[in-house]
Amino acid sequence: MQEKIDQAVAVLRQAVNDFAPVCFASSLGAEDMVLTDLIAKHGLDIEIFSLDTGRLPQETYELMQAVSERYTTPLKVYFPDNALVENYVAQNGVNGFYGSVESRKACCFVRKVEPLRRALNGKGAWVTGLRRDQAVTRGNLEISSFDADFGLQKFNPLLEWSHKEVWAYIRQNDVPYNKLHDQFYPSLGCAPCTRSVTPGEDIRAGRWWWENPDSKECGLHVSATQKIAHGTGVSA
Repeated sequence: MQEKIDQAVAVLRQAVNDFAPVCFASSLGAEDMVLTDLIAKHGLDIEIFSLDTGRLPQETYELMQAVSERYTTPLKVYFPDNALVENYVAQNGVNGFYGSVESRKACCFVRKVEPLRRALNGKGAWVTGLRRDQAVTRGNLEISSFDADFGLQKFNPLLEWSHKEVWAYIRQNDVPYNKLHDQFYPSLGCAPCTRSVTPGEDIRAGRWWWENPDSKECGLHVSATQKIAHGTGVSA
């Protein structure tokens, strides 16, 4: 376990040394809380930010507050452009994302991708908490690679960590986490698009559960090639 922790910290240091300024995109999931703790504990010069889509669960807001009280490293929050949200709702309805994969991805674009582009503007690299075994769409990820869509280097320090190792770190270091995890929510997102899972289900089964597994990404971590292959276009 310590070896994997050391490797993750080494990846974070590499990002800072070679690609500053660096930011970390936190969804406040379990993996992201591990990285938040590592960044704060080692005093790494990495900006931590989160996207408030306007549809997050109350438990996520409670964790945001806990993070601000626990760590001296600030958590910067980005919000969607209000005009884009209003236009989407006018065209699709407040819950139009249930209608089709295209309308759901359009909602994700407005509430996540567009704010992310603003958050990444001017940065040399960004860090995520993605792990290889989280979903079939993440099997080909690399620890470090150039993200052509956003034009900067992308680092996934926990890529080879297991679900068990993530939670071992959280327990051993008393890291705050989203209490929805205790209610069988292994993967967290917007409240209308996230549900609990039953024993034996895939850990991403609770995200966009009405869609096929190969379409279950919001556009933040999908390359242009994958978008074309899945027929989602550039607005995924």
